[in-house]
Amino acid sequence: MSGPRGVLRVGDRVRAEGRVQTVAGLAGTTVTLVDERQVASLVMFSYLVGSEGFELLESGPDAPGLPPFGLLDTVPEGVLARARFFERHLAEVETGLPPDAPEGTRPRPELDPAWRTLQERIAAKAAELTAGGTAVSEATLRRMRTRWREQGVWGLVDRRATRGSAPAGERCDERLVAVAREVLAAQENVSTGTRGRVMRQIERLLAERHGEGVVPVPPKSTFYRLINDLAQGRHSFGQATTRRSQARRPEAPFTPTMAARPGEIVQIDTTPLDVLAVLDDGVTGRVELTIAVDVATRSICAAVLRPAGTKAVDAALLLARMLVPEPLRPGWIDALRMSASLIPHARLMGIDARLEHAAAKPVIVPETVVIDHGRVFVSETFLTACRTLGVSVQPARPATPTDKGVVERTFSSINTLFCQHVAGYVGSNVTERGADVEAVWTLPELADLFAEWIIACWQARPHDGLRTPFLSGRALSPNEAYALLVARSGHLPVCLDGDDYVELLPVEWRKINDYGIRIDYRTYDCPELGPYRRQPSGVETKGGLWEVHHDPYDLSHVWVRDSRQGGWITVPWTRLGSVSAPFADFTWRHARSLLAVRGQDDTDERAIAAAVEDLLTRAATGPDRRVAARTRAATATTPPRPRPAGDPATSDADEPADEPAAPVVAFGVFDAFTDGA
Repeated sequence: MSGPRGVLRVGDRVRAEGRVQTVAGLAGTTVTLVDERQVASLVMFSYLVGSEGFELLESGPDAPGLPPFGLLDTVPEGVLARARFFERHLAEVETGLPPDAPEGTRPRPELDPAWRTLQERIAAKAAELTAGGTAVSEATLRRMRTRWREQGVWGLVDRRATRGSAPAGERCDERLVAVAREVLAAQENVSTGTRGRVMRQIERLLAERHGEGVVPVPPKSTFYRLINDLAQGRHSFGQATTRRSQARRPEAPFTPTMAARPGEIVQIDTTPLDVLAVLDDGVTGRVELTIAVDVATRSICAAVLRPAGTKAVDAALLLARMLVPEPLRPGWIDALRMSASLIPHARLMGIDARLEHAAAKPVIVPETVVIDHGRVFVSETFLTACRTLGVSVQPARPATPTDKGVVERTFSSINTLFCQHVAGYVGSNVTERGADVEAVWTLPELADLFAEWIIACWQARPHDGLRTPFLSGRALSPNEAYALLVARSGHLPVCLDGDDYVELLPVEWRKINDYGIRIDYRTYDCPELGPYRRQPSGVETKGGLWEVHHDPYDLSHVWVRDSRQGGWITVPWTRLGSVSAPFADFTWRHARSLLAVRGQDDTDERAIAAAVEDLLTRAATGPDRRVAARTRAATATTPPRPRPAGDPATSDADEPADEPAAPVVAFGVFDAFTDGA
């Protein structure tokens, strides 16, 4: 059956009420049917098609089909006018009247369907057109009528005017095209070259596979056009990063990541920030930004800025920061308070008292985090932190950034909305870098500035990805989206104490010897270890070794889990007094490398401690300023951790003596039984 489905025309044969009948007429919603005995009946159209056993057996003559209106726009005006000209005359052949005939006009005798057959009408129209200067035969007119009934006016268009260019390589040897596609695909992971290099590689590969001169190579101009056609969409001769990114796109249709409640899916990633920061003593360098983005609300739940070389403890710290309200820092205006935002502050205060002095950023507890395969995120420290906090980990597919497209796009927005407006912006590559770009902000200052930008700009800015059918045409801000979703999903606070922070630190398994604990040629000891020296921990799966946690940014202390009495034992470094400033693990490794270069023993703890002290004291003028600067910048941006019971107070050397500490509102540990009473 041809013609549109559901359309009933005069001449159609249908089965209705157990009889085969023919549609003899249509008037409004009334259908005239004639059965095989030539008995006529009138029925309503709705009754007919809804009757039991109704079936359209055979369709009568079809009306002209609908033309492809989009393709008609590509036809030259003269060609389309000629097609319309023939359509008007074919309509007169079919019905006896042209489409624009006034009402009441009668068909001409030679074209009247009531008196002339179709063949006679075609012959009369062909003679009329030929006499009028448009030579056309009867056979041509019949072919045009057939195409017109099948395709409408599109069937009358001269296809020579709409013929596109031949597909790439159609006119070349198929062996040449196959090798050209192979060579272009191999450009994905190599440095960008010219088309001349690709042509030379193609010719060499053709000679190796088929013999010299066997496969004909087109002239250079044709060869260039072939390469350009086959390279469409590959970015083979553009930036290598764009080429690799396009090659990693999945072939399947893109499926957006959807989340119905805050924290359902949180994407985490790290990227270098396109801003120079002052690390220490004038040493400058780019820093790395690690963020967690909630998919449902597009909120930046937490952010950590570090010198180059983000560690697993930073990612674990990011999780901990997500669970703690952002405090309203000194100097921030009252408009940045949570109580002044659209977040339902009063209702949330009844659940979580820590929100009293919080800034306008929601506290989102993650259920599932999406990570890539960076060593920071697949480390045991980060995975253990997720297990401790009850967070599921969903790794993205290797080399598939689209699996965490929300956080990738957020990095791009941070670059355009924040980084390019900050003094020290260097652009995404050297071609975009200005002359004599200098760093202005220190790393702690840049971290504070970025935290304020998140509250003041990002959380309050409408996001095109946040829309709701209840507010059509309006984009929501992350805070507005959170306010809508938290009313439906609720909020359950998760609080961390000092022991929880220690749990998030990297872990090592060591023996407790007479001299204490040895980690990377550093010795840690204290009187509290006395009863446990040379004793097994009781953890048989670890061979009786003891669980020791350490902070890579501050090697002055380690924490040993007391598996017998519970809690933690804080153990200081035995040579802590020989180093005048806090230092990180990369400072320790650099000091060891200096000793090795000098031919000295890089396993001597006393020599290494002296080298660390010498490195830090020479930081202002010596060649090791960058390492020392990274050490101090990392220490400066590490938030003060809550120390477990028994941890000695921080020495005076850890605090600046010439500048008083700014007042900061502290958040205590929330107890639902006492604080909620």
